Amino acid sequence: MERPKIQSHTTQPDSIDIPALTNLEESERQEQNDRSIKHQEQQLSHDSSAKTDELEQDSDSSSGHTPKVEVDAEDRGEQPKTDGKKHRRRSQSLSQLKKSSYDAAGYVHGPLKWSIALTASLGAILEVIDTSIVNVALTDMQATLGATVTEIGWVVTGYAIANVVLIPLSAWLGDFYGKKTYFVFSMIGFTAASVLCGFSINLPMLVVARIIQGLCGGGLLAKAQAILFETFPPAEQGIAQSVFGVGVIAGPAIGPTLGGYLTDTLGWRWIFFINLPVGIVAALMAIVFLKPDAKRRTQNQQKKVDWIGIILLCIAVGSLQGFLEEGEKDDWFESGFITTLAIVAVVGLILFIWRELSTKAPAVDLRVLRHKSLAAGSLYSGILGMGLYGALFAVPLFAQGVLRFSATQTGWLLAPGALASAIVMVLLGKLSGKVDARISIGLGAIGTAAVMFDLAKITPQTGTDDLFWPLIWRGATSVLMFLPLSLATLGSIPKEEVSAGSGFYNLTRQLGGSIGIAILTTVLAQRQAFHRAILLSDLTPYNSETNQRIDALTGLFESRGFNPVTAHQQAIASLSQLVNTQAAVLSYADIFRFVGVVFLCSLPLLLFLGKGKVGARAPAAH
Repeated sequence: MERPKIQSHTTQPDSIDIPALTNLEESERQEQNDRSIKHQEQQLSHDSSAKTDELEQDSDSSSGHTPKVEVDAEDRGEQPKTDGKKHRRRSQSLSQLKKSSYDAAGYVHGPLKWSIALTASLGAILEVIDTSIVNVALTDMQATLGATVTEIGWVVTGYAIANVVLIPLSAWLGDFYGKKTYFVFSMIGFTAASVLCGFSINLPMLVVARIIQGLCGGGLLAKAQAILFETFPPAEQGIAQSVFGVGVIAGPAIGPTLGGYLTDTLGWRWIFFINLPVGIVAALMAIVFLKPDAKRRTQNQQKKVDWIGIILLCIAVGSLQGFLEEGEKDDWFESGFITTLAIVAVVGLILFIWRELSTKAPAVDLRVLRHKSLAAGSLYSGILGMGLYGALFAVPLFAQGVLRFSATQTGWLLAPGALASAIVMVLLGKLSGKVDARISIGLGAIGTAAVMFDLAKITPQTGTDDLFWPLIWRGATSVLMFLPLSLATLGSIPKEEVSAGSGFYNLTRQLGGSIGIAILTTVLAQRQAFHRAILLSDLTPYNSETNQRIDALTGLFESRGFNPVTAHQQAIASLSQLVNTQAAVLSYADIFRFVGVVFLCSLPLLLFLGKGKVGARAPAAH
């Protein structure tokens, strides 16, 4: 398809080299510094000359002579007027060239770009927070709506499936309806669905509302990152993506904290009602600040819609997400339903890939994966999602299951790590263009692995103080991977393909998180059974230490008023609970070690990534 022509009153070059403008600005600043130094030297020379003339004047006065002293402008320490005019003309030319170049490339300059960044990031933060905010309220929802444990799980599963289905379609929907129109619609739809969730009177109504919320939220996440790449020039992508990354990294930790507080104080419905004021503000900001859609909708609407590709995508990705979300509950392939989901996911994925590569107007442009940086970055994004979301999934389970923390206490346990992520994200945003992204990602992976191995030292006596610094470092080191990976993956691909690339990149992170949680849940259950069996093998009637422990516990319960038979039963039950707790602790330690090993094994993928430095050329203006 022929790209639309951009009208401009200035003569536009065939290719806009934004870094060259940055170098020109540096040269201009250096020249100004040189002129300032020269001016100071001339001033000192003038002062010295003035003192010499004064002495000569005194000498001449004593001789009766009064010499005529002529000092030109340069000798007086003043710049010639022609040089000042030349400097102003050059500065104006530089400013006009930079503005014209940014306009031609489609970038935004001035305060407006930061308003756009805040708008896009606010939508992404809402979406990410709502992914995890309901997890701490499922028990309260179950009691209110009269649902079983399996049924209430679809409140999470429905949202996740809808989310991953829409993320890869967001690029096509943005092109078809217009980026601003689609983002505003998604923001309004997400807010309305949140209100509907809060007013739900039964489980089916809540699940349907969550699916709608997930469909709208999928458009917010991918489009937010694409909007930032299309708004900011390459030299400013680091700080722009750091604003976006704060929400994506901190959101999963903020969600349980906020959800636990609202559930304990106001009730579970308020975890949805809280979205209303924020959603209204974000929608209004999007209407006011986002750039108007280009007038090309007629041409896009005449395209043939790839309904077959959309249907295959929904079947493939939806079945895969359902398989990952529900597999552990139904014992994986022991269930006919889970087995069917797996088969449908594999067949649907193969047909979807064949369809999208063979049609001229695909719903999801898989050809964008021809860019090596995007292919490698998306794969690494999946691994990053597995590690980050998997670890963040394991810590709350350990805190609530072993340490017996409440939802609010668990949330506050994760809050410092989220704050550390936000601080490091902003600091790294200013340095990202100056450091090779692969070095930063490698340091982040090694640092996160070290934190995971440190967390593997947990015991039944582990407390908040023992987890504080490891979680702080986990939040900081994860940022070293997230922000540079975004720049290295998407920063070097053509601007017109950023939307498609961003959708695929965010999809792999979401699916990676789901795969990671599914794998870790399975490994946790298997390792817990394994450790329990090992521990019980030593607890036999022929073991003197076991008999001594039972006798001590029996005596303890007898002292509390139990009869000998009941006290003995209570002693055995207590010993069994101690075994279960120890098995759980050992299993969580295995999980943390597993995540650490995954990050270390991912390091070779860095060889396929780009440097992620400022220097990519802006797309040509035609």
